[in-house]
Amino acid sequence: MASTEIAPRILCIGIPVRDLTFRVESVPVRGSKANASHLSEVCGGNALNAAIAIARLGGRVAFAGPMGDARETSSGFILDRMAQDGIDTRHIVRMPGLTTPVSAIMIEPSGERTLTIYRDPALWTVKLPDADELLADCRAVLVESRCAAFCSDLCAEARRRGIAVIVGVDRAMALTDGLLTVASHLLFASEQVQETAGVADDGEALRTLARLTPAFLAATRGPRGTIWLNEAGELEETPAFPVEAVDTLGAGDAFHGAFTLRLAERGGVLEALRFAAAAAALKCTRFGGGQAAPQRIEVEELLRE
Repeated sequence: MASTEIAPRILCIGIPVRDLTFRVESVPVRGSKANASHLSEVCGGNALNAAIAIARLGGRVAFAGPMGDARETSSGFILDRMAQDGIDTRHIVRMPGLTTPVSAIMIEPSGERTLTIYRDPALWTVKLPDADELLADCRAVLVESRCAAFCSDLCAEARRRGIAVIVGVDRAMALTDGLLTVASHLLFASEQVQETAGVADDGEALRTLARLTPAFLAATRGPRGTIWLNEAGELEETPAFPVEAVDTLGAGDAFHGAFTLRLAERGGVLEALRFAAAAAALKCTRFGGGQAAPQRIEVEELLRE
């Protein structure tokens, strides 16, 4: 992106989470307990982690979605940290009497994480602000796949306006899910693309889904890189950047955020995939979940290497 160009505005839609992360030597077996060597408290959730990555990489980012009661501790904690990264929080909907999600996450020395999370089911009844308000000056929308119930209509309107809609998929989608057909880009993780398609192979799963949606389709596979379908329907692969991972929490979200930003900057798909791979790799080299997302200069240095 040219230095004189105004950074693109991206709307992220999701449900923020307050993450309590514990570093452990190994996940304790059932019925036992383990001492953690470190505790940290960070804000998380797929779309929020992606929003932080976008902000760190130079994008203008707004966030929309539900949060719990204005009087509770978790929502205040998250909003404070969003403000630190300059994320526009005006479109967040506070829901009286509800609880902002909280997760407990155990991170092993390899960087692998195990987590449990509580999300109040009533959060999905949220009504987002008007589309004209949310989509004004918006170049891309990035949404969590779990939020279809309250954002599919908005995403369809974004597509009618020629705005890219990128869906970060972190769980299996129903083949009737509205986001499956309204998205311009679907970014799966390997396990989720196989579960969604009902096929035990990433490439074949992508080909199966290509018969159901016109969207760009890709599946991330951690250190094995990303597999995707080009415009001719042929499989291609983009390698990951080899790094020593210490914390994979939020890496996929950083990938989604970086990919979305580079697309919004008018980069091509291959360029966006490499940019995203570099951002995700750097995130894995440091603790802190999504709040450990890298700065733009770090990603560009890794790409030059």
